[in-house]
Amino acid sequence: MIHVAETVGVGSIENFLSAAERAHLDNVMRDVLDANGTGRFGDERRTSIHEIPGHSPEQAMAVYEPAGRIEIPSIPKEADKLLGDAFERARPALSRVMPSINLCRPWTYVEYGAGQHITSHLDGIAPDPLAWPRQIAGISVVITQADAGGDFYVETASSDALWNRPAPEATANGYAEGMWLAHDGADNSATWFQRMPRTRWSVAPAPGTALLYGSQLAHGTLPVTAGRVSKFISWLIAEPTTAD
Repeated sequence: MIHVAETVGVGSIENFLSAAERAHLDNVMRDVLDANGTGRFGDERRTSIHEIPGHSPEQAMAVYEPAGRIEIPSIPKEADKLLGDAFERARPALSRVMPSINLCRPWTYVEYGAGQHITSHLDGIAPDPLAWPRQIAGISVVITQADAGGDFYVETASSDALWNRPAPEATANGYAEGMWLAHDGADNSATWFQRMPRTRWSVAPAPGTALLYGSQLAHGTLPVTAGRVSKFISWLIAEPTTAD
């Protein structure tokens, strides 16, 4: 059963990647950027992993990444395998804090330079939270740190405005009793979200540490003020075979 605490929780897995693994991943992605040019994945990019219903990809990018970023959603197989192996190593630690998770989606590489950041938003469980699979949490792993800025943050809120409804027939639908579902469109395209009071908690994790953040928890990053930060992100999901 998926518990609401999993979808609003935070966690960390220290040493998710070793220094050698981080160096290898950094080299792999440098090769991709050198071979294709950074512009293809940065200023020239017209697509995004973020979507806003009723908005074009360019409009969604303006909301989520107003100063741009490098985004590579299809990373080399060797990088995806290395990160997948790290996920498998971390399964025992993951299961203690988010026990319904059993799969990791493909990884995306992102990079932020001076002035760049991602704005506050919720990832959400699924377009239809009663369908499977269900997104339980996001995961972020820093490869190289910025010289200044770029911290990751989550935002907690007690406002009723965030919540849409209790999960209908919770246990029959794979949720624990007391499960609530957040409103769709919880990002800066929505006036109600912009106005909702929130408390921000920020962190600068050590490179190689995996941060976990629930899919119904607002999160984002602060602008980089010097240097560049690179990281891999993905989403951790539940399938009905182990979530029920």
